[in-house]
Amino acid sequence: MNLAGLSLRDLEYVSAVAEHRHFGRAAAACGVSQPTLSGQLRKLEEFLSLEIFERSPRGVLVTARGEEVVAQARRILSEARRLFEVVRTGAEPLTGVVRLGVISTLGPYLVPFLLRPLRARFPRLRLLLIEGNTRPLIRQLEQGELDAVLAAGPLGESDLAELPLFREELALAVPRDHALAQVDEVRPGDIPASELILLSEGHCLRDQALAFCPDRLREGDHVLQAASLESLRQMIAAGSGVSLFPQLAIQVGALLDDMVAYRRIAGGAFGRDVALFHRPSFGRIRDIRMLRQAIGEILAEQSAVRVHRPGIRLAS
Repeated sequence: MNLAGLSLRDLEYVSAVAEHRHFGRAAAACGVSQPTLSGQLRKLEEFLSLEIFERSPRGVLVTARGEEVVAQARRILSEARRLFEVVRTGAEPLTGVVRLGVISTLGPYLVPFLLRPLRARFPRLRLLLIEGNTRPLIRQLEQGELDAVLAAGPLGESDLAELPLFREELALAVPRDHALAQVDEVRPGDIPASELILLSEGHCLRDQALAFCPDRLREGDHVLQAASLESLRQMIAAGSGVSLFPQLAIQVGALLDDMVAYRRIAGGAFGRDVALFHRPSFGRIRDIRMLRQAIGEILAEQSAVRVHRPGIRLAS
């Protein structure tokens, strides 16, 4: 088979259709017309003598053998992007574009601390921030669509390199008129599992809340859910229940302070370890390590944080 019949653009079309499961949305993501994308994919399938996608009026499905093609296409695209990473490695550090994913329960509360100092330190750095849930961001990182991801670890089974940054305590957020709002600290056994509000499926903080009351609350139990931390804060303010809250979100979100009380959990063992993750093969590892160092230094300069080896720990 002649490789001249295969192009990286074709592989980008394959990856986009597999991701969006829709030819129109995939074409828009690739910046081409739908007939152009559809026609080129037909030619590719004929070239490979293989049906990659199953087309029907109800949508697009990836065939069993097509899944293998999609996976290999993404690996090839990832390696192709490394060509540009290698070229940039010898350039001035932290210049150009860095595509950084940040989990949604961290981004709105951490990024405001970072943007101005990072711009002052690295004026030629163009930081593209992509917010989302952990699993989709990690998948994008593994496929080469992101350069690094700020997330709570550990990730479990993963080949990604992890650069620890800081440990963020989790506190219990309760309505101001709740009985637990009258105490300085709460013990894990004091927390009413029946009142616990969870974030929706896909948030790592949901898993931590479930792990918090393993004997009294299990996945599948009927509980209230919130789509975001701010929705969760509003539900607590309205008296709908209680939940765990990261410390950075407590510091930034002062608007409902007269309606929500935050109580430390005795023992200080409940928190999440935030780290910067990257592919071990990434061609700009020096830049990612410099970014990690800069983030750590910026957080340490804030009055709310203190240095805690090997990373940064939020002060109580």
